[in-house]
Amino acid sequence: MKIGVFDSGLGGLLITKAIRAALPDYDLVYFGDTLHVPYGPRSPSAIYDLTRNACDYLFRTQDCQIILLACNTASGAALRKLQQEYLIKHFPDRRILGVIIPTLENVSRLAHRRIGVIGTQSTINSNVYSEELGKLNPELEIFSKTTPLLVPLIENDGLKWVPPILEDYLADFKAKKVESLILGCTHYPYIAAQIQAVMGDDVQLICQNLLIPEKLKDYLTRHPEHASKLGRSGQMDFLVTDQGTGYNFIANTAYKEPIMLKTVSL
Repeated sequence: MKIGVFDSGLGGLLITKAIRAALPDYDLVYFGDTLHVPYGPRSPSAIYDLTRNACDYLFRTQDCQIILLACNTASGAALRKLQQEYLIKHFPDRRILGVIIPTLENVSRLAHRRIGVIGTQSTINSNVYSEELGKLNPELEIFSKTTPLLVPLIENDGLKWVPPILEDYLADFKAKKVESLILGCTHYPYIAAQIQAVMGDDVQLICQNLLIPEKLKDYLTRHPEHASKLGRSGQMDFLVTDQGTGYNFIANTAYKEPIMLKTVSL
């Protein structure tokens, strides 16, 4: 059985690469729903349906024991319902994990009190980061902003247009003197250097590709009942629901080594 990593597009490849480094022996499959990217502008019900369909495919066709929703939008809009309804009914012995709670656990251990969050429209409008951070520490000041242009630019080789857009998006955070900035989308670590340049070296960026692999590794250690079912041949597959022009080039650039995307239908 495998670990599945799901994202709405190619953004999750960065987390997948980091998971591969942290867990080199485990069988992994990456699944990007590139036919429907971006998820951010979609309604919560649409995001849930798309994410459920992807999980169903990974469980039934790819024999996944664990699925990591590397997509913040899917984690915020769909994870709880998937865990509480879908899994219990269809796959009670398997698990779906998200990236938001592990990220917040990391932030809560910092001494910072002024926290910024950038993400897709759906992620920010769900208030999941603000609500969950508030539960962990009600004294935190949390500032959130939707940054809808970033995912399309990253997915479509438009990085040369990112700097002026970041200057506009991040101006409020600079004015509010945030101490940490959560990159609340798996695409955003691709432009972490540009974000850091705008925010300055005094602001700590919270990048999920740097913390999620160790969280997953710790989860497997604490749950041998799941880890013991996983294949350890080092197999790695990359699946997408559509291949637009240049997708293989973008994927190889993102993963930083040659990979081959395979198009599948749900």
